[in-house]
Amino acid sequence: MRDVAAQDWHAAVLAAREDGYGWFDWLGCVDEIGVADELRVVLSLRRLDDASAPELLLQCRVPRSEPRVDSVRDVFAGAAWHEREAAEEFGLEVVGGDRRRLLLDASVEAPLRKDEVLAARTAGPWPGAKEPGESTEGGASPSRRRTVPPGVPAPEVWGDRDPDGPDPDPAEIAAASTGGRVRRRSR
Repeated sequence: MRDVAAQDWHAAVLAAREDGYGWFDWLGCVDEIGVADELRVVLSLRRLDDASAPELLLQCRVPRSEPRVDSVRDVFAGAAWHEREAAEEFGLEVVGGDRRRLLLDASVEAPLRKDEVLAARTAGPWPGAKEPGESTEGGASPSRRRTVPPGVPAPEVWGDRDPDGPDPDPAEIAAASTGGRVRRRSR
């Protein structure tokens, strides 16, 4: 994995292509919340002239508050779709990239950021929380605590909390992305 400064992103990808890495494989984005306050953009390139050459991974880190990186679609045309996906799913601004939406309505902001609450999962019962033998009529066994699905923070963090209280901590919301936590009964 080769680290690249965000301002050198385009030049580094161009240099890699000139070094023989002429096959664009994929470009993705990772939300590093809980580890760092940034997004990590990763690009995978391969050599076609040397099958034994390892995959080249380039990565740059951009602040979550201003996630901006230059487009590389002029270097690898196939990167355009991947850049659009990262922009739509993570809120990454790709300077010089195609700004059209791929999948989601414009009202949806950045659903793959870990601090984005998946409200649809809180609206109804989560089917993954049921165990064999549990019915919808009888509910869960009174001795069993219910688990919550991934992407749904505890009510104290988001949801059933004091509306006059402080905003939830993004790191606490991000911790909810693993799911399976036990939902405590409020008394």
